[in-house]
Formats: sequence, structure tokens, C-alpha cells
Amino acid sequence: MDADNQQLGIMPLREALRLAEERNLDLVNVAPNAKPPVCRIMDYGKFKYEQSKRERESRKHQKVVLLKEVRMTPNIDDHDLNVKLKNVLKFLSEGSKVKVSVRFRGREITHQNIGQELLERLAKSAEEHAIVERAPKLEGRHMVMILAPKQPSA
Repeated sequence: MDADNQQLGIMPLREALRLAEERNLDLVNVAPNAKPPVCRIMDYGKFKYEQSKRERESRKHQKVVLLKEVRMTPNIDDHDLNVKLKNVLKFLSEGSKVKVSVRFRGREITHQNIGQELLERLAKSAEEHAIVERAPKLEGRHMVMILAPKQPSA
């Protein structure tokens, strides 16, 4: 094919190179594994520039999902829990995932059920804005739950 997308047919390599040279363009091997190999006469520099421009444009429209973290202890007060909930909802509205962790200190680890109830209560409060991506699970001295923002129903 030439620069105007016209089929030139099967021709020897020397003739194709001569045609490209006459038009001040490049001969680009598009499908080297085909029988016979498919080549194209084009301005390769312009092609690479337009390709990078398309890639930049597509990167502009990508959304990077961050993982924010909210930490608390099992003996958190109701008001403090509401402040943490407000932060969780803010992070979710920005489109980030939220890792909610409860840290057990000392003998608090024997009361894992308190941390479990705390995380479930937080998930219940945020259920209209988030889905539980990973249920509460104990990892060492931390109980971790991951919330992801709900996708708007179309």
C-alpha cells in the first residue's frame, strides 16, 4: 500500500524501495510473517508521532485507583468512629478504595470479636456508597477490611 492507501500489488523489494525513495517516504514492513510479506509506503516519523499522540490522549482519560487507609483501635468512641466514617465516605466519593484496619495492642488481641463487629458496623454504615471487596480478616495484630466504591448503576 502507498501513502494514499492504494494497493500496489506484489512487487520485488528493490522496486518497492525505489517507489518509496521517489516519493520521499519510508518502506515499512507491516506483516513480516505473511506470505508474501506486507509492506507499506508511509512517512514513518509522522506515523510514530501520531501513535504517541494517541497514547497520550488515552492516558488522559484513565482513572488511577488509589488505596487509602483508615486506622482505628477496638475501643474507639462513637464520635471518633463517625469521623473515621466521614473520611471513608470522602475517599470513596473520590473513587479510591479504602483499607480499614483495626490495630490490636497488648491483650486487646483476645477480643477480636470487638474489632470484627466494629468493621461490620462501619461497612453497614457505608453500604450505600461502597461494597466490601475483602471481608474483615486478621493479619497479625491488624484486622483488615477493604471497601471499594460502588459503581453508579446505568
